[in-house]
Amino acid sequence: MIGELLVVARIAGRACALSALDVKSVIEIGTVTPIPRAPVWIAGITALRSQALTVIDCRRAIGLPESEWPTDHRAIVVAEGGHSYALLVDAIDDITTGASEAGQVPGGFGPEWSRIATGMVETMAGPALLVDLGALLAGPDAIRQEIEAVV
Repeated sequence: MIGELLVVARIAGRACALSALDVKSVIEIGTVTPIPRAPVWIAGITALRSQALTVIDCRRAIGLPESEWPTDHRAIVVAEGGHSYALLVDAIDDITTGASEAGQVPGGFGPEWSRIATGMVETMAGPALLVDLGALLAGPDAIRQEIEAVV
């Protein structure tokens, strides 16, 4: 993490960091068209230069309750498994570098955050939770499926 470029965004008021290698761009989010019967964390689809993006509500993907969105209408565009996603976040704070290796999350933030955070990292902009992109995109049902597999 030391020296790695990170994108720091706010999700439910918390500073969260994504590897800049995972981030394709930051966009102004346009019209989001709902998808019938999609999981609750998928807000819908939107278009970017004639490419369809699946729009992920990061708060709902973590498993947090729905709330009003802040006025920042930007989204972080990422790619995973050959698909492109637009991540709805509260705000995009900074592009900065990591100043430490990822460490344990002090005090914990609850099971929802533990599922998507690989640790706490110091950045040049302050501390942030390091987000596991795959876990975030899997949504809150991923933990239920893991529990059911064990039982």
